[in-house]
Amino acid sequence: MLDSSMRSIFKEKEGKRKRYSSYDPTGGNADFLKIEPGSKQIISNIEGAGIITHIWMTMAPYSDSLDNIEEYLHRKVIIRMYWDDEKNPSVEVPIGDFFGIGHGITKNYVSAPFQMAPEDGKSMNCFLPMPFTEGAKIEIESNADNTLKFYFYIDYEEHNKQSIDSPLRFHATWKREITDGIDSDEVENAYYEFGGKNTTGEGNYVLLEAEGKGHYIGCNLNIHNLRHTREWNWYGEGDDMIFIDGEKWPPSLHGTGMEDYFNTAWCPQQEYNSPYYGITLGGDDNWSGKISTYRYHIEDPIMFDESIKVTIEHGHNNHRSDDYSSTAYWYQTEPHKPFNPILKVEDRLPFADIIGIDDEDAKQYFEHR
Repeated sequence: MLDSSMRSIFKEKEGKRKRYSSYDPTGGNADFLKIEPGSKQIISNIEGAGIITHIWMTMAPYSDSLDNIEEYLHRKVIIRMYWDDEKNPSVEVPIGDFFGIGHGITKNYVSAPFQMAPEDGKSMNCFLPMPFTEGAKIEIESNADNTLKFYFYIDYEEHNKQSIDSPLRFHATWKREITDGIDSDEVENAYYEFGGKNTTGEGNYVLLEAEGKGHYIGCNLNIHNLRHTREWNWYGEGDDMIFIDGEKWPPSLHGTGMEDYFNTAWCPQQEYNSPYYGITLGGDDNWSGKISTYRYHIEDPIMFDESIKVTIEHGHNNHRSDDYSSTAYWYQTEPHKPFNPILKVEDRLPFADIIGIDDEDAKQYFEHR
């Protein structure tokens, strides 16, 4: 396998380093693509075999200052990737979520595979390797309200087919769901937060369902706590359950709580970044508001031979009704299971930070907005 670790950086490297970028071919300083609302643009179309090694992207209003960037822009723009002349994309994710944080926002944070850098996280980077043998295509779709300046680097290595010694391809998928819980007004708060038993895994929030052979390498998960109460309002008591190759409950990978899966502890709110896990948004008082967290299985990938279903309870025993969204990342053989159609832009947009919105109001708002 082609090695890029620091330990082997002194060794001879095969292949040729290449790049697609948004540079101005006239030699001027208009180093961006102009992307109109409602349009799609293929920003790179690589022929032959190779490995994408780094992606950098940023966006700005075409005719205004960076201070006036439109709200939730990073949920309005979609990134898609296609490998080896496939018809169904292997990556289809809102651009901010792809680079590690949801809710349509950006902020500075650091992980090993993804980073958002100054200014205020608007510089987005990915360092995951993405191999291909017949070609690679990356497309941007804008559902923004305004015309954008779109800047990018797609750094890749050109290789012969024999150098690509794996049939696995990179994939990423996004979803959003208002989880279907129970009525918190009809039960004691202790039961709402901790009662009942989940002995099937049915009704869990599903981050990923994939078919083929490969390995899951992690996710970011974004939650908007929609319950407004003075009672204990911890959103994250749900267990992670990962079902490999069609196994039944209990799966071989059954966890003990949401914060435990994300390698933290004790209902955390402190923001924290590390190479493979972190909390980028910790929420507000009593765990209200918006939360974002990530866990990347770079050193401990989760292998599957036929299928994988990555799930987590939304509150213990799936009692909670909150706004969940997530991006899952994995490598697998092709062809992959086609993704569900991505939500329309109006259904991708986060809720405003409204104090006092209740579960039913949120569901109706989401269904009819």
